[in-house]
Amino acid sequence: MEATNRPPRSRVLHVTPELAPLVKLGGLGDVAGSLPRALREDGVDCRALLPAYPGVLDRVHDLGLPCRRVPQNLHVALNWRVYSGRLWRTDLDGVPVYLLEQPELFTDPQVYPGSMTCETVLPFLFLGAAALELAGAARWKPQILHLHDWPASTASVLLKWHRHYHRLAEEYDTVLTIHNLAHQGIVAHTGLDGWGFPKTCFSIEGLEFYGHVNLLKGGILAADAITTVSPRYSWDVQTHDGGMGLEGVLYASRGKLRGILNGIDYRIWNPAADPLIPAPYSAQDLAGKATCREELLRTCGWSAEGGPLLVFIGRLVEQKGIDLILASLDRLLAEGNRVVLIGSGHPLFRDRVSAAAQRHPGRMWTFTDFDERVAHQAYAGGDLLLMPSLFEPCGLSQLISMAYGTIPVARATGGLADTVIDADGSPDGTGFLFLDYDPGELIQAVRRAANAMGDPVRWGQIQQRAMTADFSWAQSARAYEDLYQDLLGYGPEEDFYREESP
Repeated sequence: MEATNRPPRSRVLHVTPELAPLVKLGGLGDVAGSLPRALREDGVDCRALLPAYPGVLDRVHDLGLPCRRVPQNLHVALNWRVYSGRLWRTDLDGVPVYLLEQPELFTDPQVYPGSMTCETVLPFLFLGAAALELAGAARWKPQILHLHDWPASTASVLLKWHRHYHRLAEEYDTVLTIHNLAHQGIVAHTGLDGWGFPKTCFSIEGLEFYGHVNLLKGGILAADAITTVSPRYSWDVQTHDGGMGLEGVLYASRGKLRGILNGIDYRIWNPAADPLIPAPYSAQDLAGKATCREELLRTCGWSAEGGPLLVFIGRLVEQKGIDLILASLDRLLAEGNRVVLIGSGHPLFRDRVSAAAQRHPGRMWTFTDFDERVAHQAYAGGDLLLMPSLFEPCGLSQLISMAYGTIPVARATGGLADTVIDADGSPDGTGFLFLDYDPGELIQAVRRAANAMGDPVRWGQIQQRAMTADFSWAQSARAYEDLYQDLLGYGPEEDFYREESP
């Protein structure tokens, strides 16, 4: 037989608190729902482990997905007792997904704790341990555990310091992807003993963080590789402004840190085949976009006459720059723009947004819940997308808006700086960027975009470049595959468990 230099087919388990379309609260859900499929299409034996929160199994049934019980349960000792979990297996776009059911722990459909305590993080200690117990139940053993954010980082923490699971450390390589450093899993240190950790791990070289336990810090120290969701964010997190208190830890870990840009799923975000928008269109034929714009105006109760149609689609939280939009709003509206704002989030911002809409009923329209259809229609019908983020690990909204020919006006931070090219600074421009987190900077960037709209030929060229930019998962998946092979050292595959029969 002819020899081949092709690396072996690696076995990777994505451990995640979200996975679209089963559980999605933000961009992490989109990534976990798309990346494993792209990896599998590229030859990686990629699977996922997701908690079966209330309603998840019903969602599987509603989607018509196959679902069967894995015969063997998982058993994990936590807080001086044994928790048993049931495993269900479904297949989502060809990706095997293991759903972990534990009715005492996975009780919150909101996924993330409203308050961080030793008790409220217990479900995620169970999730991390379940990833290490999976091989015995599923009869399939991953070589690499790909862990998403602090809730899944517990697996690498257990492998590093746990009294029992540290014995398995040589059996797995771990990759930790940081989607948002603002969330770290910080709790009191009093739970460590019950979780199975020795006192020695509560140190500056371990889990200790200003007198508390920081699970994400532990995951960073314990993981074999760390990724962020854009190259620029991998640098931002090593700075005082972007490091959220962990900049020193990440700088010290920079040798195993790399930034890999997220992608989007063009099967979902494709204006030529989107069933949720009023009319299809493409970069070659934009006629349908005008129809989508007219329908969005009708929804808002506005006439076709008027200035640029600015849309914001995202969470109403400080990170997304909603306070900057509110501080700029009166000037933006006075200059003839109209604003459509869609999203849910912090009650303070929601109240301020509603009050602003009441002051400007003819020029501002809001929808302060998240609705997939409304979001698609806004992406398709808008002229400009406002994305003035305070910080942005990657951002998906700007990638989606470009696919729909809705041009982003964005702050040059994190993934926004990696993906949007300023149209006044480059002949390859796809949007309009500003640097300082300042209302005047945002207003000026919108003015530049409005000026470009006044030149139909130039505007059409900007839309054409934006819509044909390729942010598919294929390139990102290859970067992750290269990382996996680096960790494995291109070694021969071992003969692990045979998978259970269907």
